[in-house]
Amino acid sequence: MAAALLRRALLLRRVLPSPSPSPTLPAASAHRLLSAFTTSQQNAATTVDLSSDESRRRLLNRLVYRSKQRGFLELDLVLGSWVEQHVHSMDESNIRALLQVLDLENPDLWKWFTGQEQPPEDLNSNPVFTAIKSKVTDNLSKHASPETRSTPGQPWVRGWDDIKKGKDGPKYGNQ
Repeated sequence: MAAALLRRALLLRRVLPSPSPSPTLPAASAHRLLSAFTTSQQNAATTVDLSSDESRRRLLNRLVYRSKQRGFLELDLVLGSWVEQHVHSMDESNIRALLQVLDLENPDLWKWFTGQEQPPEDLNSNPVFTAIKSKVTDNLSKHASPETRSTPGQPWVRGWDDIKKGKDGPKYGNQ
């Protein structure tokens, strides 16, 4: 998020004229210009152009990159590998659904995938989200024993001090 804001600020700096001794834009005009600029950038980023092989290749590469480079290791691995396996067979509606998932915040997305929290209702109707969530749930069922997982509604934090079971021990995780 911070990197995207920095890129937009640098692009805006290139677009706006350099300061001169003459009076600058009023604050309201500058705000409208910045708002229009960021809105056009956001719309350009979410445009799904599948008109040519080259534009489709670029879009798919961008989606794989966004899914693998989120800065949240577990999510990078889960989301990145799923997208890499399925993105080439997606149609336009599924690509739009994937974009909706990629726009979500990392901590929330991880909690929803692992079942720590219930996802919003509109997200439950997203086919990409439900497919990834079922993959994560299936992997958890196959490879993790139930006592190592969190109960629904509790954070999924396990640590080196889980063996402390006294009065001063943690209720869950490494507190």
